[in-house]
Amino acid sequence: MTDPARPLRRQDIRQQNERLILQAAEKVFAEAGFGGATMQLIADMAGLPKANLHYYFATKEELYRRVVRDIFEIWLHAADAFDAAPGPAEGIAAYIDAKMEISRRHPFGSKVWASEVMHGAPVIQDYLETTLRDWTEGRVAVIRRWIDAGQMAPVDPRHLLYMLWATTQHYADFGHQIETLNGGKPLSDRQWAEAKASVKAIILRGIGVG
Repeated sequence: MTDPARPLRRQDIRQQNERLILQAAEKVFAEAGFGGATMQLIADMAGLPKANLHYYFATKEELYRRVVRDIFEIWLHAADAFDAAPGPAEGIAAYIDAKMEISRRHPFGSKVWASEVMHGAPVIQDYLETTLRDWTEGRVAVIRRWIDAGQMAPVDPRHLLYMLWATTQHYADFGHQIETLNGGKPLSDRQWAEAKASVKAIILRGIGVG
């Protein structure tokens, strides 16, 4: 945390402004989509002059790609426990916990990703064909290894991954619907814990390890 008594250095100011811009961009892109978002809207949301945005990000597409990359990097790190786990009970449970926590902490980023993909990924198709494909192949290999070792039921690894993504990201992408069904209130800490436990129980039982 920055010490309020110490004058901000140029690097501190840069990091602070970039964080404000990215937070604002995530929200604007989630609500307006890439086509509806403008650099002026994002500047207004960030509370910065529009010129500042162009100093950090030359174009709207560059900023959009950064938002998408950042949320995907967070998702990649969520799989760290998955990769290092001795088996599916530990690995998939940890992955579900991490992904649902991301949906809780970064709902707008998830919505940006979902909207982009639902529109045919006009901006990030190259990312899907490289980074996402490579990441998916790596996780498929881990699941197949668990299946071959008799540690879980012989399910299709890709469909298991699709189910994990759909279920955990539902809590971000359809957060308004969940709040409406929860009496118009966000899920409490207790309800988030219950949701994680329920999702883990259902999926782990389904693959024969619950």
